[in-house]
Amino acid sequence: MYRRANAHTITKILSSPTSKSYSDPSVPGAGYSQTGQVPQAWSQGYSTQPQQPYTGGYVHGTTTVVVTQPQLAVTQMFRECPVHCICPHCRAEVQTATHYVTGTLAWVLCFVIFIVGGVCCCFIPFCMDSAKDVVHTCPSCRQQIGRYNRM
Repeated sequence: MYRRANAHTITKILSSPTSKSYSDPSVPGAGYSQTGQVPQAWSQGYSTQPQQPYTGGYVHGTTTVVVTQPQLAVTQMFRECPVHCICPHCRAEVQTATHYVTGTLAWVLCFVIFIVGGVCCCFIPFCMDSAKDVVHTCPSCRQQIGRYNRM
């Protein structure tokens, strides 16, 4: 990739004048003199006064910062056991009353047992509390507070 130069070429390059200036914009380095002087474009158009510091486009002044804490949303997990909570209807602090109702799991088990074991055994899930859903009610106002769905 490198071309070997003989002594005549090296002397010719070194003896060429270096005070050449370019003014043609299509020539690389146009507008720059090669005599070690500062280019003319550098000395034009700049003021000698110090510039204002950059403020990001904002006007300095007093700033009020308001910090708000996120609200904590507590969700009560209703399972099979009664829970201690505040009733959303009557605002009383109560221990919930629970009762069992037939849910999706009981019906699915009924269908599966009917397919596998026949008609006589398919009603067993309706007799088991562990296959039913649990409903939590307020003992004060008798309103439903929550429900535990098994499926």
